[in-house]
Amino acid sequence: MKPKILTTLRGYTAAGFAADLVAGVTVAMVALPLSLAIAIASGAGPEKGLVTAIVAGFLISALGGSRVQIGGPTGAFIVVVASVIAEHGYDGLVVATFMAGLILIAAGYLRVGALISYVPEAVVNGFTIGIAVIIAASQLKDFLGLQIAEVPADFLPKLAALWQARAGLSPAALGIGLGTMVLIMALRRAAPRFPGLIVAIAAGSALAAWLALPVDTIASRFGALPDHLPTPALPDISPARLVELLPSALIIAFLAGVESLLSALVADRMIDGSHRPNAEIMAQGWANVGSSLFGGMPATGAIARTATNVRAGGRTPVAGLVHALAILAAMMLAAPLAGYLAMPALAALLMLTAWNMSEPQHWRGYMTTGPVSDRILLVLTLVLTVLTDLTVAIGVGVAIGLALRLRRRHVPPAEWHTPER
Repeated sequence: MKPKILTTLRGYTAAGFAADLVAGVTVAMVALPLSLAIAIASGAGPEKGLVTAIVAGFLISALGGSRVQIGGPTGAFIVVVASVIAEHGYDGLVVATFMAGLILIAAGYLRVGALISYVPEAVVNGFTIGIAVIIAASQLKDFLGLQIAEVPADFLPKLAALWQARAGLSPAALGIGLGTMVLIMALRRAAPRFPGLIVAIAAGSALAAWLALPVDTIASRFGALPDHLPTPALPDISPARLVELLPSALIIAFLAGVESLLSALVADRMIDGSHRPNAEIMAQGWANVGSSLFGGMPATGAIARTATNVRAGGRTPVAGLVHALAILAAMMLAAPLAGYLAMPALAALLMLTAWNMSEPQHWRGYMTTGPVSDRILLVLTLVLTVLTDLTVAIGVGVAIGLALRLRRRHVPPAEWHTPER
């Protein structure tokens, strides 16, 4: 369970640091708007996303078992975080995140990192696509500029409310959203290594401000962002609160473990390396404990940001440390500017993130290859994720998946395909 940074710093050179520095700053420019958008979509204040990216991102790189893993708030957590906040308040989320961190630390000590191979791929794909659907639906209000006092949490009532409010569609919001989306895709295609996310969102927001368009911004909805980290403090814990929040903590721990190890697997493939799964699980635990002490959100390894780090030249955990420190510097120096970011532009970013999460290029393969039972399991997990909640979807999906694996125990297991999101 030795952190990878202790291995990679042997023989570390100035040229290596220069490459990690460039990669870390590049990833920070991608992570900053994503962290703000994910926090807002989760029902938390935008500053919570920055706190999580800084504290958890630093600890994941400092203590983790991957050379290039980048950690922070991710889209996979939006659904469960929003649910916990709605049911238990933000203080409940902080307690659940703290508990999840302790669960992951215990899991790392018990060396359960290798158990990722027992989670059926169909379940992972099903709830990932389901989460993507929910994220996209949650952003329609801001993307279209609809005026709805309170959007229902459940999927079908939410669609009904959005449809009823369709007459209030804002051409200004839709224009900023579409323009940002097109610019993100164009920059991604023209310059894949360039941090086009921050440029596209800044351009869309600047246009809205210059033309004085009637669209919401971070500052108009949430007020000014802080320019410093909060003072760390233990969450308010009681035995009754721990019991009440245990199911949420288990789900957060499960998602953090699965997503981080999937991200580490993708990174291994990109750099032809190997990660230490138990060290990675342990790091996720300390990162979530640390995030909760600063009032942050759950965190895990971020596949897209990790891939950006690799493409930008990052090769050691130092790049991840630089990424966290660069976001902290941006928070301290440019917090007022972040308040001008337009909500339709951030909604466009999250809708594209949801599309990429779902990996549409693999949908046909999911439905045409492999056993029919796996296809049914994927669709079942997807439907349960969208129409019920993640706890039910994961519980039912994993239980059925393990039963199917037991039934097919004499058949060689299918090759695991690491996601590209």
